[in-house]
Amino acid sequence: MAEALIVADPQILSGKPCVRGTRLSVEFLLELAASGATQEQILAQYPQLTSAALSAALGARRDPREPGAER
Repeated sequence: MAEALIVADPQILSGKPCVRGTRLSVEFLLELAASGATQEQILAQYPQLTSAALSAALGARRDPREPGAER
């Protein structure tokens, strides 16, 4: 089985989902994309991030019960 690209560990970023092996949260990456950054720009800015990991993060859905989530 392939190793999960998005993980949540209570010891890292207070358990926020993030890209495995980094402290780049899914929330942060979604905010970058929402602000207009392209995938190419994000990958150039964060070389530790792989294209597959970025795609996994951008495909992640926020929990609708989470404070601040759109309804």
